[in-house]
Amino acid sequence: MFYSKTWLGICFLMSTTSVYAQEKATVDIGGALRFNYNNSTWKDAQQKRGGDLGFDVFRLNAKAEYKGLKLNAEYRFYSESFGGAMLKQGWIAYDFNENDELQFGLTQVPFGITTYNSNSWFFSLNYYVGLEDDHDMGLKYTHQGEKWDYSLAFFKNAEELQFGNNSDVSNSRYSYDVASISNSDGNLILRNKEVNQLNGDLSYKINNTNAKHRLGVSAQYGGLYNIDTEEIGNHYALAAYYELKAGKFGVKAQIANYKYSPENPDGERDDVVAMTAYGAPYLVAAEASIYTLGLSYSIPLEWGPVSNVVIYNDFGYMDKAESSFESSMMNVTGAMFTAGNIYTYFDLAAGKNQPWLGSEWTNALAAGTPDADWEMRFNINVGYYF
Repeated sequence: MFYSKTWLGICFLMSTTSVYAQEKATVDIGGALRFNYNNSTWKDAQQKRGGDLGFDVFRLNAKAEYKGLKLNAEYRFYSESFGGAMLKQGWIAYDFNENDELQFGLTQVPFGITTYNSNSWFFSLNYYVGLEDDHDMGLKYTHQGEKWDYSLAFFKNAEELQFGNNSDVSNSRYSYDVASISNSDGNLILRNKEVNQLNGDLSYKINNTNAKHRLGVSAQYGGLYNIDTEEIGNHYALAAYYELKAGKFGVKAQIANYKYSPENPDGERDDVVAMTAYGAPYLVAAEASIYTLGLSYSIPLEWGPVSNVVIYNDFGYMDKAESSFESSMMNVTGAMFTAGNIYTYFDLAAGKNQPWLGSEWTNALAAGTPDADWEMRFNINVGYYF
């Protein structure tokens, strides 16, 4: 069976006809191969070359179902410098009925707009602080009703790849999690882990002939285990969101607030935490509010194999609680073209104090750079999904 891609086109999910307690086992294998071109204003040598084109990711997806028991897994292969091979998600589940499901394993955290609070290849600012498309290890119960949807979850920890007594969090991961970082002397500091996290999400749907609306709220609370002090701090996050789908037009709006309160050793900062993904950690403000707004419009086309284009604009603003920290912003204007099994993103991404959109990596989402300029990256991502 071929897979169908969501209209967002970011993540490819296998699709089968769901039958509760079905008697016949089904197994589907799929995946994707993607390539990426980018040209960034802060990279002088790259601009002289006219940008760079290279390998993005090869991934494999597996989905199985038998008598209400399901499997869903996605394994990704990036370059070694980008984190190498990693499991994005992997869970087993039981369907109690057509509306209620229990998942166990590395499953998506029910927080804010899901599956994505964005339209572009770059996601939104929430992703870069672990609040969009995050996946952790635990149990999640979901209910999808006619009007109300809700999820309740307990996560023992984030992806744990090293089971030592006081092992650090591995940098090889897809979604951002609290971790450790090296100081100027090369010593690891801010060594925290996410533990024993509770999540709840509740949304209400209003569907009529002209539009589909969704209003929701999310809450998250958990512990922060410090590897050096062996004491547990805490963290929380809250979100309120709204989604609209009216014909070809879409809206995604969200307000989120979070705070990390670690129990670090004396002398270590508590106004920042270290977070990591894709092989490289950076610092993030310990407390902030994030405001995002995404607009999209879908246009059917008949350009040879091209059948549709979605044009969009995603904006995000991060207001950090520490008054001396500079705010972070990003805006992505782009279009996603569908041509058979090929999905191509053309994005013009602009960022200010955003580590992936500027020369400052470690401190961009923490203290930032005073009077930072807007930096831009033109990006093309081409993927074949099978």
